[in-house]
Order: sequence, then C-alpha cells, then structure tokens
Amino acid sequence: MLKLKKRNSKKIKWGVAGLGVYSENTFIPNLFLVRKAKLVSVYSSDKVRTKSIATKFSVSEHYDDFDAFLKSDIDAVYIGSANSNHYNQVIKAALAGKHILCDKPIALSSSEAEEMVQVCKENNVKFAVNYVYRFHPIIIKLKEMIDSNIIGKIININCQFAIDFSPNDNFRYNKSLSGGGAIRDLATHLVDLLRFLGGEIIEIDGCIDNLVYKSQVDDFVFGTVKFEKGHYGYFNSAFCSKRAFNRIEITGSTGSICIDNLIAAKFPQTAKMTILLQNESKKVFRARGNKVFHIIKSVNDSFLKNTEPEVTGIDGLINLKLLELLEEKCHQKKS
Repeated sequence: MLKLKKRNSKKIKWGVAGLGVYSENTFIPNLFLVRKAKLVSVYSSDKVRTKSIATKFSVSEHYDDFDAFLKSDIDAVYIGSANSNHYNQVIKAALAGKHILCDKPIALSSSEAEEMVQVCKENNVKFAVNYVYRFHPIIIKLKEMIDSNIIGKIININCQFAIDFSPNDNFRYNKSLSGGGAIRDLATHLVDLLRFLGGEIIEIDGCIDNLVYKSQVDDFVFGTVKFEKGHYGYFNSAFCSKRAFNRIEITGSTGSICIDNLIAAKFPQTAKMTILLQNESKKVFRARGNKVFHIIKSVNDSFLKNTEPEVTGIDGLINLKLLELLEEKCHQKKS
C-alpha cells in the first residue's frame, strides 16, 4: 500500500512590534504570504495605533505594553520600532525565548549590538536582521556569477541608495531615536550588500554632510572601502535626491555587471541586469522578485528548523561597527 508522507503542519506564530508604515504596508502583508507563518499578536506604545492595525489585519492579540505582548502566544517577533528601541526589545524578547527578526540598524551603538548578540546566544534564540536586498533573486544570481569568476578578478563594486526624504516628525530625523540619517537608514543596506557581494571589509573612509536639508541628522554620506580580498568599493546614500540612478556596478578584470531598478525601486521590483563580457555582445536580463517575501520565508524556515538565519545579528554588528568607524573618521576631519 502506498504510504503518503505526512506534511509538517507546524507554523511559526509571529508577533510584530512597531507598527509604522513599513510594518503596515510591507512587512505584515508579506508575512501573510508565507505558508508556514501566522501573525497572532501586534504591539505599539500607541494604543490607538495598535487597535487600528489589529482590526485591519484581524489580529485578536494587541498590546500597548511590550512585556504583556511577549507573554502572548508567539514563537518569534519582528522588531520594526524606532532604532533606539531595538536594544531593549531584542534583549527582552531573547530573555523570553522568542526568535527575533530585527530591522536595521540593530542598535544605536556596537556595544549595544554586541550585548544583543550575546544574550540571544545565551538564550538559544535565533537572531536575524532585516537586510532585504540580499534576498532579491537577481542579487542572488549576481553573487553566483561573481563566485563563478564570470567577470574575472573583482576590481571594484559601486552602489548608490539616494531618495528624497525631507525633514518631518519621523523618528529618523531625531538623532537620539535614529542614531543618524542617511548613513544609519540607507547606507547600512549598501555596506551589507558590499560585504555580501565582495567579502569582508578591512578599511573604510569617506564623508558625511548636510548638503540640502539642514537637520539633526546627515542627508548625505559617501564611503570608500577596501576588501579583505584586495579589491575596492564605493557607496553613497542620500535623503536629498529627487531622482537617482541607484545602480549597483561590479567591474572585473574580464567583464562588468550592473543592476538597475532594484535599490529604492517601487515594490515589487523588476530589476535589470546588464552584462558586459570580453569578446561578447552586451546581454540584458530582467527578473521580478519580492525581496521582503523571500527574507521572511527564509527567516521563518530557519526558525522552524532551528538553524542559523542567512543574515544574523553578527552581520548587523559588523555593519554597525563599519559605519561607526566611518562616522568617527568624518568627525575627526571636521574637528
């Protein structure tokens, strides 16, 4: 008699802490697309906001007290609150035995991040970070091509993330809540992409400034990096550009690749990859992908299997240390 394999029906029960625009319009709708994930609880310090989101998504458990939220029937928590809240909320979630997906940057300082990583380890909690760009199919393909030496020895990797985000009452414009502007909000994605594509970074330098918007935080940052493997990279991020190419370019010894319509593109993205290889005509490929769905599914699978996520708290710590070093060098230049 044919025996049917029993399908594992277990689902990760999620709570979402921090109910801003990203959680409402992007994270929660994509969480519903993951078959083995279930949203059961939401938290915000704003009681009205909590009730509104719970009603919109038919979530029965909703809290304005974080400790009570952690006692709800959840296995994992997405922390999408202001940067200044990440430290306390991750520590409390880890002590409560909840697996964690935290937004970037994971903390205001690397000393906080180190403690967060350690507490998660001590409590056998998986700690993932929401670096979504690694998970777009065209970035995964690009990584495979680099690792296969299709364009030879890497010479340099350049990337840009520039948008127009004028000063308002968003927490990102309050330095005590965000830690910084474009460097903490956007450049952290680029540093993570540079490390994913090019390997570990051993040197970083650059400049931080307010070129258009005068506020508590920077509206522009550029950085140059040297990789452990010997090649170089460049990145720039801005809150003050109404239109930008936002391109990723990789130059190699026998060819080059660039990716358009991915960074800062409208969701979901159909990104374009252009390939120039020695003695070959130019090739163009397009790939549509939902990077947010892919990262949630990947993290959810790691929680189910009790394996390390693809992007961990260690990655968040390394990226933060690099940005802190850049900030320190920039401040020294101004003093």
